[in-house]
Amino acid sequence: MGPSKLVTATFSILFACATIVTVAAVAVGPQPQSEADAEAQDAEVALKLTPDPQRGREIYLMCAVCHQPEGWGTADGVYPQIAGQLYPVIIKQMTDIRARNRDTPTMVPFTTLSVLSLQQLADVAAYVSELPMNPNNGVGPGTNLEQGERLYREHCEECHGTRGEGIADEHMPLIQGQHYPYLVRQFEWIAQGKRRNADPEMVEQIREFSAEDISAIMDYTSRLSPPPEKLAKPGWKNPDFAEFVRPPTRQAGG
Repeated sequence: MGPSKLVTATFSILFACATIVTVAAVAVGPQPQSEADAEAQDAEVALKLTPDPQRGREIYLMCAVCHQPEGWGTADGVYPQIAGQLYPVIIKQMTDIRARNRDTPTMVPFTTLSVLSLQQLADVAAYVSELPMNPNNGVGPGTNLEQGERLYREHCEECHGTRGEGIADEHMPLIQGQHYPYLVRQFEWIAQGKRRNADPEMVEQIREFSAEDISAIMDYTSRLSPPPEKLAKPGWKNPDFAEFVRPPTRQAGG
């Protein structure tokens, strides 16, 4: 079986499994707090493991179906860019999803221990964190960047950094180079309390933001470029998945 057919077959199997497990997860509902707490501790365990990015490359096959071989997601924000994300942040978010501390039903099947062991989680997180980032992520309309910068400096800079680089030791996500629609959606969910793993102080800060405020601050954030050493060269395609059938490239906004 050639690589393209293997990817197609893998996607079919994973999609079927994801559908079954996601339906089951919705039917069962949130886990008891004690169980969620126990699973949340897996982040600490995973972070103590020695990751192997080469093993992570093999595991990433099931991630590439949605996040694309380069880890760049999609400019429309349906799937976020995960390439270049801080290693501890990937570990934390994945274990939060598994512990139902973050509602992402389509991701739940891929975070269960029956699919992904803690060592495998560490391996694939290392691989993803080393992928070069998209130099042309989806940005906003560019109509109110001055207001967006002011709001970013007031509310985001302390935790996410001057350039959106995040803080690895504190599990604060890197948000530079992220797609504008995805940033807007996540910001709205945090404000509404749908992201239960969000910093309570952040939730309180942004609760009263208007739609205009959200658009402005996320537009500005989407334009925070990663440093040159983190960006892919023009025309770069992940050589680990050279024969992966990619969808047509959509032009980034803005």
